[in-house]
Amino acid sequence: MSDISSATDRSALRAEHDALASRLGTRRSVDASRMGLLLVFAGLIGAGTCAALAFDRWGTLPVGYVRKTPPGGPFFLYLSSVVTVALLGCAITALLRARRMSREERALFDRLRWLRRALELEP
Repeated sequence: MSDISSATDRSALRAEHDALASRLGTRRSVDASRMGLLLVFAGLIGAGTCAALAFDRWGTLPVGYVRKTPPGGPFFLYLSSVVTVALLGCAITALLRARRMSREERALFDRLRWLRRALELEP
């Protein structure tokens, strides 16, 4: 009787091992980290664009140059500022999601490692 329950336990552990192995075959946290870092890069480019537009509007000029200020407000500066803030907000969200997913994956990898030892799949 103990052999049958042991075999069922072993097959249940093997099924859990196979399910975890297929789930952990792709690391989604790596993709989320990559997306977050790409958004940070785009946000830094946007911040540089904002700085350049602000300097063009209010920065100091060399002696002898006169600034011709166009009528109206700095529309493109405001637009690029909003886009930059949105990009950096999305980047923070993506990086936090990647960190949470990484913690979950780490716990699942620990469980998978324990299953491999219990099933004697590792030497």
